[in-house]
Amino acid sequence: MITLRGPAIFLAQFVGDAAPFDSLPRISAWAAGLGFRGLQIPCGDARLFDLELAATSQDYCDELRGRLRAQNLEITELATHLYGQLVAVHPAYQELFKGFAPRELRDRPETWSEWATGRMLLAARASRRLGLTAHATFSGALAWHLFYPWPQRPAHLIEDAFTELGRRWLPILDAFDDAGVDVCFELHPGEDLFDGSTFERFLASVGDHRRANILYDPSHFLLQRLDYLAFIDLYHERIRAFHVKDAEFRPTGRAGVYGGYLDWQQRPGRFRSLGDGQIDFGAIFSKLAQYDFPGWAVLEWECCLKHPDDGAAQGAVFIRDHIIRVTDRAFDDFAATKPDPAFNRRVLGLD
Repeated sequence: MITLRGPAIFLAQFVGDAAPFDSLPRISAWAAGLGFRGLQIPCGDARLFDLELAATSQDYCDELRGRLRAQNLEITELATHLYGQLVAVHPAYQELFKGFAPRELRDRPETWSEWATGRMLLAARASRRLGLTAHATFSGALAWHLFYPWPQRPAHLIEDAFTELGRRWLPILDAFDDAGVDVCFELHPGEDLFDGSTFERFLASVGDHRRANILYDPSHFLLQRLDYLAFIDLYHERIRAFHVKDAEFRPTGRAGVYGGYLDWQQRPGRFRSLGDGQIDFGAIFSKLAQYDFPGWAVLEWECCLKHPDDGAAQGAVFIRDHIIRVTDRAFDDFAATKPDPAFNRRVLGLD
């Protein structure tokens, strides 16, 4: 059995222009001081990480790991959510996602997928040089605007969308396979991969590629009213990354799952700091221990109420206290007996 590693923290929601969040040395010292032992690093922020250099320089990667190790920290995964999003963007969302593209390409959406694919290939090589085994990302979306079946969808429309999505991702998955790294898609509304059913469609489109895996985040499932515990039973073999993020869903007579275009504070479904929502993390950590989840428990903080400093500090303790140090023996070992076929036959009444 495997004990989960952690606590770790995803830095994307904390990086900023003010110290200690403006450079990797300072933000890592801050995280270590709170008790975190791992960092999930977003690739799109040059204040933290040089993706091109990491993809080409083993010295850079070794020095980076050494500096973090001196603070009792490790890199859990690199994250490329913004790049993954741009692998597939429907024209209806081009204006909203243009900020994810480099300035020189923002008005050339026809170039985004190729550019994003190139960044993903760099991330595969960087992950290998850093000795990582998992990678966090989004899938992008060609069909999200069709998630509700009205107007009626033409035959095979969704199948064609996933065929194209799979075609775009196959070379990326192959590159990560060459690097020995699992691609872990965060199943997330707004992406074509947002639940178990859509993940299965994607697997079919990429020939059950062994590097197509899941970043498990129960907050997105709670807000969809999906059974997030049964999800682990169904897909545990593909779960290779874990965001520990809480949420609550309190429907009213005015709004429900779709949120009524309300902002985050007024929505029935909203993200909360760890322990302030409705998710049963005790059961989640138990299931992940049961199924030998091999990765890290990574805090993703996105609470619409609590200050991030408090969310991070309390989150480190919350994760630490939920990690189950797995047993190395069965509780009833004292009553065990050696194999004895003749004895077994007598107990079964066969003699």
